[in-house]
Amino acid sequence: MRAEWAKAKRLVVKIGSSLLVDGASGALKADWLGSLCDDIAKLRRDGKEVIVVSSGAIALGRNVLKLPKGPLKLEDSQAAAAVGQIDLAHAYEDAFRARGLIAAQVLLTLGDTEERRRYLNARNTMTTLLSLGAVPVVNENDTVATSEIRYGDNDRLAARVASMMSADCLVLLSDVDGFYTAPPGSAPGAKRLEEVRDITPEIEAMAGDVGSELSRGGMVTKIEAAKIAVAGGTHMAIASGKVLNPLQALAEPGGCTWFLAHADPVTARKRWIAGTLEPKGAVIVDKGAAEALSRGKSLLPAGVTRIEGAFERGDAVVIKNGEGAELGRGLAAYDHEDARRILGRKSGELPEILGYRGDPELIHRDDMVLHRRG
Repeated sequence: MRAEWAKAKRLVVKIGSSLLVDGASGALKADWLGSLCDDIAKLRRDGKEVIVVSSGAIALGRNVLKLPKGPLKLEDSQAAAAVGQIDLAHAYEDAFRARGLIAAQVLLTLGDTEERRRYLNARNTMTTLLSLGAVPVVNENDTVATSEIRYGDNDRLAARVASMMSADCLVLLSDVDGFYTAPPGSAPGAKRLEEVRDITPEIEAMAGDVGSELSRGGMVTKIEAAKIAVAGGTHMAIASGKVLNPLQALAEPGGCTWFLAHADPVTARKRWIAGTLEPKGAVIVDKGAAEALSRGKSLLPAGVTRIEGAFERGDAVVIKNGEGAELGRGLAAYDHEDARRILGRKSGELPEILGYRGDPELIHRDDMVLHRRG
């Protein structure tokens, strides 16, 4: 068993429409879904967290609405998604419940993983669901998304979710069993690569369009997804979903292609916070808070003495000590107005001050990177 799979604690699994929905009848492949849920139940028993990114809503809905085959107009796609999403959610609910698991539906749009405030909301929601033992089932909110604000395929959506959730491994279940040197069927000598350590121009040139009628994504979008995943410290596998128990097959050697990340998710996330995001403000902390931060603690409102700048929830802020020296950077759990209201106060006082029960931390340690001291 590959270490990337054996050691992974948090997994994201993407399922394409052609795997879940029969192309001829438009019906759900219930036996296949059941076998997938058997795999997920076993992974959960092994102590792993699993997030599912599932296509299929439009494919199911177009069958119910008797829409013609072929490309759909935007409004027809949105109508099909609205109908199919109900059937898809019920299918997952029933399959997971039969195995003692809880399914949770999460609908995302592009802004939910691109805008930092919404990114933080989505991340916190799914983190809470996982901590409560649920299996988030994610799909793009096709009912309201327009061509200008959509991902366009669930490969890239899955990669954004994997990066957002600091997943160890992303699995794209596909109608092909890996990444080939040329599109399978188009070149007799095409070979499947077992491992890709760097996505070079040569690797990108090998990608081609192998999408089916029900799938928007081809190998090109899978390469784009791989770039997103590995940049976030997440290993990615392209594997066949055309077999029963497709995740169980991943535990066996060979049979798929692995794209390897060069850093773990925590390191990649810290690098993103430290060097990519432009700070929108600053929080000044007292000596006790500075010492607590150096021991790996989160920043609580009680240790903050001053707020600078006008930042929103999820924005990057600089953390400074009383002398003005920069200690590090992090993502604020509150906007600047609420942060000013709660500075110096104990976490237990926050609900009464704010009128709602927010996070006990002003900056959580997972959303913070501190500078090394010489």
